[in-house]
Amino acid sequence: MPKNCRGGFAKAMNPSASFVAGIHRGNCMLQKLKGLVALGAAWSVMAGCVSVNPSADYGQTGDRVRGAIGDYETYDPAREAELDRRVEEIVADGLSLEEAVQAALLNNPSLRATYASVGMARADVVQSKLLANPVLGLSLQLPEAGGRANLQASLAQSIVELWQIPVRTKAAERAMDEAILRLADEAARLAIEAKMSYCRAVGMDGALAIARENRTLAEKLVDVARARQQAGTVGELDVNLARGTLLTAELDVTQARLDASTARRTLATVLGLTLSAESLILTSGLEESSVGAVDAENVVATALASRLDLQAADRAVSAAASRVEFEYAQVFPEISLGVMLERGERRAQKGRKIIADTLKSSVASGTFTAPDIQSRGERNLETRSEIDAILGPSLSLELPIFDQNQAQIAKARYEFEQAAKTYEALRRSIVQEARQAADSASTARDVSKFYEESLLPQVEKSLELSRATYEAGRTSLVTVLEAQQALLGARRAAVAARQIAAVTAATLERVAGRPMADLLKPTIEPASQASEP
Repeated sequence: MPKNCRGGFAKAMNPSASFVAGIHRGNCMLQKLKGLVALGAAWSVMAGCVSVNPSADYGQTGDRVRGAIGDYETYDPAREAELDRRVEEIVADGLSLEEAVQAALLNNPSLRATYASVGMARADVVQSKLLANPVLGLSLQLPEAGGRANLQASLAQSIVELWQIPVRTKAAERAMDEAILRLADEAARLAIEAKMSYCRAVGMDGALAIARENRTLAEKLVDVARARQQAGTVGELDVNLARGTLLTAELDVTQARLDASTARRTLATVLGLTLSAESLILTSGLEESSVGAVDAENVVATALASRLDLQAADRAVSAAASRVEFEYAQVFPEISLGVMLERGERRAQKGRKIIADTLKSSVASGTFTAPDIQSRGERNLETRSEIDAILGPSLSLELPIFDQNQAQIAKARYEFEQAAKTYEALRRSIVQEARQAADSASTARDVSKFYEESLLPQVEKSLELSRATYEAGRTSLVTVLEAQQALLGARRAAVAARQIAAVTAATLERVAGRPMADLLKPTIEPASQASEP
């Protein structure tokens, strides 16, 4: 048998040789797919480098809060255990007004939960900058009668994001700004609420002290009435009147204690504390209101320029405008470019019956003759002349014939109009709210000063005179009781006036969006109104 026929004869007699050759051809195809797999791996590595870190956003939130209420430390989720210890130290040795505000900013659980919204907004920004994952498609189809399978492979990447990502990122960043401003506004409002709750608690403590002092005065009046009864100058009626006043004073103390405890519990809730409210030591009193001659129009201008909720509403308008642009960019929702590889199927060759073919050849030639077998060179030449696989670019385009994204564009425009009108409504309400807050704070300061400087000294002097004349026997007990009731009412009203003055001053800071010291500065230019997209 010729030499070049022995290889083909051996291969035909050994079925495993065909299997090995098939594996070799498969390896060739895998080499052609290597570039596609490497490209997909590169995309995976790039995606793995993406991380979400909102630390800088938390710092920006703190800056916004300090601009609204003053120099306070703000919460940081990465330092939660450290801040918990800090709050315990603040509360342990007594709580001043400023310390109450600081504890609320660090420890209020609702505020802590809101910090997650900034982290979620940062995640949306990171996501908005990412390309969509490439799509790898594989298809393997087996011939009916056996043989080499048809193999199809494709790798495609959407390219619409090349012009969608900038608009999408812009919208996400505006939403990120809005989330920061919303969080800062909530923190600033919480700080003002802590101030108000502290002032109410101190005011209720003052009312409780006045009720106890009034009870002491009532006890002394009972003693005086009994002494005069024993001296024979008054009868049982005066003693009963004095006892009735004492019983009323006891009831007032009971109610005042409940009011004080309730106010302290409200304060503890704002501060996020679980300890007994009665154990809180409040070291600050109701000082005279620091509200000076505040110009209402200056407060209006300051509020329009500084209110965090108004700035957040403005960012919401910008984000809505960016979403309108994004929906316009969605007219062509899907355009993909890629490469496609196809290797055609091949029917399996029938196995040769060497002995039968040899007999046929021998009978035909009249002598022993080997069958015709292709040489290796002939086989290689035939294999090279075949097209084993095809590779080329691919394009996939969704045609906007029926759905041109009109509905989503219209929805985005309605959302923009809603955001713009919401902004304008808030802006207009702030104007009147600022004027009302300035008027209320000034009036509350004047009322508090009137009680302290005019009314209280007058009723105190009246009580002293009536008690002296009663002890001297020149007036009745009713006159003393009336004077004592007048003093009690004036003291309660004075404490309430100081409390209201402190609360309205804090309200003025909240409405203006700036600390009280900034309200005495020259007029601040108001922020510009929201614009069309």
